Amino acid sequence: MALRDLRWSAAFGAMAAAMMATPTYAAAGGANDEPQAAQTTQAQSSADEMSSDRLNEIVVTATRRDSNLQRTPVAVSAVDASLIRQSSPRDIGDLAAFVPNFSANTITNFNAASFAMRGVGQTSIIVYFEPPVAVLVDDFVVPSVQTQLLDTFDVAQVEVLRGPQGTLFGKNTTGGAVTVKTKRPELGVIGVDVRAEVGSFGTYKGQMAANIPIFSNMALRVVAGAEKSDGFYRNGACYGPVVSFVPGNFSGVSGCLDGKRAGGKDVVNLRGKLLWEPTSRLKILAQYEWLRDRSDTVPSVNENYTYTGSTPFLTDILNTVRQNPASSDPLDNAAVTYRQDGLIKMRNGQRISVDGFYLNADYDLGFGKLTSVTGWRRQISRIPNSYAGAAPIGLDGTPLSFFDATRDDNRKTFQQELRLATNTGTAFDAVIGGFYQRETVDFCVAQILGFLDLVQGPLPFGNWNDTPFILCNAQRSNSKAVFAEGTYKLTDKLSLTGGVRYTWENKTWYGRNQVFVPQLNGGFDPSIQISEALGASVFKYPAGVVTVNDKSNKPTWRMTLGYQATPDIYAYANYSRGFKSGGFNDQIGGFAAFATDLNAFREAARATRPETADSFEAGIKTELFDHRLRFNLTGFYVKYKDLQKQLNVPIVVNGAPNQVTLFVNAASATVKGIEAEATARLFKGFTLRGVLGFQDGKYNQYTAPGAGYNLADAPLDRAPKWQWTIDGAYEVPLGSNLKVIANASAAYTAKNLNTQSITDIDGNTFLNARTLVNASLTLSQIDDKYYIKAIGRNLTDERYRIASQNVAGLWLNSNFGAPRYFGLEVGVKFRGP
Repeated sequence: MALRDLRWSAAFGAMAAAMMATPTYAAAGGANDEPQAAQTTQAQSSADEMSSDRLNEIVVTATRRDSNLQRTPVAVSAVDASLIRQSSPRDIGDLAAFVPNFSANTITNFNAASFAMRGVGQTSIIVYFEPPVAVLVDDFVVPSVQTQLLDTFDVAQVEVLRGPQGTLFGKNTTGGAVTVKTKRPELGVIGVDVRAEVGSFGTYKGQMAANIPIFSNMALRVVAGAEKSDGFYRNGACYGPVVSFVPGNFSGVSGCLDGKRAGGKDVVNLRGKLLWEPTSRLKILAQYEWLRDRSDTVPSVNENYTYTGSTPFLTDILNTVRQNPASSDPLDNAAVTYRQDGLIKMRNGQRISVDGFYLNADYDLGFGKLTSVTGWRRQISRIPNSYAGAAPIGLDGTPLSFFDATRDDNRKTFQQELRLATNTGTAFDAVIGGFYQRETVDFCVAQILGFLDLVQGPLPFGNWNDTPFILCNAQRSNSKAVFAEGTYKLTDKLSLTGGVRYTWENKTWYGRNQVFVPQLNGGFDPSIQISEALGASVFKYPAGVVTVNDKSNKPTWRMTLGYQATPDIYAYANYSRGFKSGGFNDQIGGFAAFATDLNAFREAARATRPETADSFEAGIKTELFDHRLRFNLTGFYVKYKDLQKQLNVPIVVNGAPNQVTLFVNAASATVKGIEAEATARLFKGFTLRGVLGFQDGKYNQYTAPGAGYNLADAPLDRAPKWQWTIDGAYEVPLGSNLKVIANASAAYTAKNLNTQSITDIDGNTFLNARTLVNASLTLSQIDDKYYIKAIGRNLTDERYRIASQNVAGLWLNSNFGAPRYFGLEVGVKFRGP
């Protein structure tokens, strides 16, 4: 941990110690209800919910204090432990089916989260691009999309807040926020929860949680999991004759790859949690997170043949990829070169390592609760890929890398939040606090651009297919904010809430032009050797490195009116402003006209302007028929300005076609829609859920360099017009000691744009409309002490894209969702004093 981070922690420790020394007061209740108590109550009640004829209360923390979901004046959806257990999700992305106008896919060529909400989403892997949908785990902001698709085993509840959350949850939440609450240790309880699953594609998964009391006021919870699979893709793409390749051994070669399984998972994770309650007023939770992901490189499928435009792709012109794929099943047509040279190391797969230390503390002051969230997280990523979805192999077994690369980064994040939620017992209460984040990111990408050997001569010192090209940059950033939000009860039924946050952002970017390894010292030195891409870091080789600074100081705010019309009907309306700070492009310094001019380079590397969102929202929340029906309806209208866009722009370098990736403020847009959620206990043991989302978005204006048509004619990225889910769960007792739980769901997502072509509207790539049908059947002991569950996902075996991109007319490649899956899970749970 850096010295300044230690100083922040020390300052917090002194402040907390001073506050703990204050006299004690009688507990006030309300906002001071402890999260642990709420969690324990929820855990106990969820086990009995299915056997009841009424719906349980759901407690959320969307206003930074515990509140009933049905009396919380924001658009928030809650997925509790009971629903997670019934739906058997693979990760939190699968829970998007239970949230209107929220979709979760992946970024093309990566296992990274592509979350989208209300017309904005993440489709880029740029390491400095901050997603508009934030993910928080136990109040710590997870900064990297590469590790946001969290496993749900240890999750107590997921809350999804829709719309800008710029007051209490901070910057970058122009789309919304996903807050994940993990299960806390329980005092005085010995508990074990063990699960194992086997399934299709050679899937094996094991998970374990143990709760261990240490003293009467201290308990430890240890959670571990491991998952392995062979992958559902096959490395089986076929190729026509490759012409004009310089080494000659590719000329005339055609055939198919080996067809072996590809894209398997290999993930191990561990989380240790220590809860200490030294007094009745103070609760401290310390956590350690450890994750090692050694999964296969993510395969992709070259889909040039799906393109309907008039201009052929480069790989078509070179006759390297057949217009008609070898198999009608795209999952059989994936391609990975598995290069192990040129710094790529693709046979090692992706290597992602996470270590995190977190400290959450709550102190009851009597008139309110003081909360501190401290965290430090390190993520190391080495992510190689065959980005074209193509991997021709020569006569001597040498792979042709159209565009093989490894994106490697080291990221360290420190965060500190301190907030006070009052509970005065009067008509007015408030939440006030401050936030600090410091982050360092070092990034390098090593690229092998073998396609250039097919359109131009070799380099002076070798072929493009054998020579890595290195692009490196880094960012140092810090963010500070203060915030306050108050609620005043105008009457017993009517309340007014107003809040403001002010954020100070400072970012410094360091970068150099793309160079070959011998050029790292500014000249040409063949003796320079590096073993990995980050060996060329801008701090190790400072020659030609430029520095660019950026600052963003912005206020954001929210105003809400809430009305409890009857004990069962609550209505609200709010206006909120959110912003997403400006960001740098990690691809600046590649092929571009400014590559040899450092002043022009520095100018081109400047950060984008901040992106803003103004949201108007009205909703009604009802709980009817003696708590047997819960129905919520929301309408919204959002105006986005200065939308940040990643653009792949075609260029010509030395007479050969290529592309440059730009990151610019390009557009403004409006999105309007409705969101409906319903949960009904139709009769004892049977619960029916329904979710409906509709959004209609359009660009007001959209301009970008190199545009070949009116870009505003295209739909918004990742904004399906319709989404709906129907889910049913039925629990039936079998005698006095067993029960059967049947669960089935159907979830529909409409066709939506994933990436936009700049030059040709026919080159836009879309994710398919799909309806996914899942089901499970569980035989369980009546108290859930042991169970066996049969799981089925995508039962209709749909083929659908989860990511797709058109790379500036060079090629089009896509990733697909998993086919039909069958699994068998067994579990044992013990809980005792």
